[in-house]
Amino acid sequence: MQKKEYSLEIGGKNLTAIFTDLAEQAQGSVMLKYGETIVLATACMSHDRQDGLGFFNLTVDYVERFYAAGKISGSRFVKREGKPSEDAILASRVIDRTLRPLFDQSIRHAVQVIVTVISVDDNDPTVLAVNAASLALAVSNIPWNGPIGCVRIGKYANENNSEELKINAGQSLRLDDAQYKHDLTVCGKDGNINMIEASAHQTDERELEETLKRASEEIGKLENFQKKIVKEIGKEKRVIEKEVINPESVKLFKENILPKMTGAIFAGAGKEKIDELHTIWNKMAKEYYSDKYPEREDFALEDNLFDDTENDILHKKAIEENKRADGRKMDEVRDLYAQAGGISSVLHGSGIFYRGGTHVLSVLTLGGPEDKHMVDGMMTKADKRFMHHYNFPPYSSGETGRAGFTNRREVGHGALAEKALAMVLPPAAEFPYTMRLVSESMASNGSTSQASICASTLALMDGGVPIVAPVAGIAMGLMIEEITNDELRIKKEPKYKILTDIQGPEDHHGDMDFKVAGTRNGVTAIQLDVKVEGVPIKILGEALVQAKQARLKILDRIEKEIVAPRADISPNAPKILMIKIKPEMIGLVIGPGGKIVKEIKEKTGAEITIEDDGTVYFTGKEASASRAKEIVLELTREFNVGEMLKGEVVKIADFGAFVRLNSSTDGMVHISELAPFRIERVSDIIKEGMMVPVKVISVDKEKCRIGLSVKQADPNFFNAKR
Repeated sequence: MQKKEYSLEIGGKNLTAIFTDLAEQAQGSVMLKYGETIVLATACMSHDRQDGLGFFNLTVDYVERFYAAGKISGSRFVKREGKPSEDAILASRVIDRTLRPLFDQSIRHAVQVIVTVISVDDNDPTVLAVNAASLALAVSNIPWNGPIGCVRIGKYANENNSEELKINAGQSLRLDDAQYKHDLTVCGKDGNINMIEASAHQTDERELEETLKRASEEIGKLENFQKKIVKEIGKEKRVIEKEVINPESVKLFKENILPKMTGAIFAGAGKEKIDELHTIWNKMAKEYYSDKYPEREDFALEDNLFDDTENDILHKKAIEENKRADGRKMDEVRDLYAQAGGISSVLHGSGIFYRGGTHVLSVLTLGGPEDKHMVDGMMTKADKRFMHHYNFPPYSSGETGRAGFTNRREVGHGALAEKALAMVLPPAAEFPYTMRLVSESMASNGSTSQASICASTLALMDGGVPIVAPVAGIAMGLMIEEITNDELRIKKEPKYKILTDIQGPEDHHGDMDFKVAGTRNGVTAIQLDVKVEGVPIKILGEALVQAKQARLKILDRIEKEIVAPRADISPNAPKILMIKIKPEMIGLVIGPGGKIVKEIKEKTGAEITIEDDGTVYFTGKEASASRAKEIVLELTREFNVGEMLKGEVVKIADFGAFVRLNSSTDGMVHISELAPFRIERVSDIIKEGMMVPVKVISVDKEKCRIGLSVKQADPNFFNAKR
């Protein structure tokens, strides 16, 4: 085996790139090792063009293997890995969103990047995967304008309980919400940022900007590391000639379509007008070519001419004239509508949120601890008590298509909203419910993911979930002038405009989709995607401030509809009661083979969940939950010496009598403790079924024996019976 290694210290640990001939058929491959986490990244490009394809075909797959964690997972009958986990889908999206802007989008050869997790320890394989994918592409012959670096950075509590920034913290810290203030995965190039995934506990915008600056320093080290490797072993890049649009087609476009485009784009919301114009152009171009070039079937280049021109007009008008397609100011939010509840009394909570032409319905369902989602992944095995699922049906964008299939985008948007809302949920000790939110995108015209956060906040508050604070989200856009590196050196900084609440054409043609969610006090989640190679941190800092202004307006509208969570949950939601028992009594409640707890469930109809620490939850209708709670309290009650009680005599013996103290506990009254006078036979004065007062005089916990006395409870009890 041929082998060459390169190393770099990052975050206090060695990052090692291992190049071998293991995957020698791939155009680029590398194994990247960090601690004992190892990933293999490969990059391939098809030999032939894919004619007729109107987009750049990039596929990114992050592949989990359970052997990486030393696990044999799956069902009893199927042990092979199945469909990608949610973690794998989200990791694939992070890699894709980082790599895609650095490709020439006119390429019509298919490119595929596969990252396989070979081994995993406490280090984050996703961050390693991004860097490995970058390096595999960079050393390959595939045209790509990298390399790019990726780090995970967060503000964590240290041993002195003060906060400090840590690079590439281990999973044990990352998965503990109490350990960090904010946690960001950041990718960038040449001092700019092109991808962010972040969660935060209501962190100030300026603090996040400083964190991005620190991340950029570490990213620079990773870039230089990769550039040195490329210089030494990188392959010469393939030259892919661009197709040139026929000059006659350009002439046709300029004469018949271009004069109408500005008016169509800026005609109110513009969508119908521009769609109509696009249809006319497609028809005109095809008719023109069908006459002059009957053998040609590919009109993608003409479509690109239309789109590129629309893109240029939107950029020029925004940057030079502060003009947007729908006539709004740069920092203006579209019309808002908020509704909490009012759909059906069957639902546990619901919210409807409009932001312009983007409309979302979110529905809350509450369940007991037994309804938690068990996650059995490559790295983690845990129960989730909060889930947010996002659906984007075809009708949402006025189209037809496949329904009922969850795609990567839906998984990603659902996870982003879940991340934003999780930061304000009450702890399980305060609100032990399992919570599931489903957001249905009903109409889409820009950032349904952020509208989902707003609608879900309304649903949570309508459902009586005592959240810390309402959360709102907004999507920020960017129009930045395209200049060469030489121009950048002279001009220092390109001209740009930041757009609040991007819609339709601004989302499609803009240079940035910067989603920021948070409360009045700070940010809870961030997601950044770009169409340029990267965005300066200074611009992102300004966008964060502008996003906060928009967020406050949205929160004003939400709180105008519902100022605080409702005092009570829906009467249709299950009731949950909770008690705490000693851990050593758990076995007593469960019984041999689960017999006792099963009997209680059958008798009451309530669900019973017992945690390892002795916390017991009773879920069901109020009466059934209360009855189950009473039974377990009786079952686990501890009697203390000196207690005065009353019980039924259930058995008589020569030496005394047994008295039932509750449904699960009996105590024994010795013959000498029955009365203050001499008794020849127990049966002379006491009978089964008799109710007698007793005092607890001894408790033997090891032998589970309780000694009782009637005469100490009431010396005259049997005198009255005589």
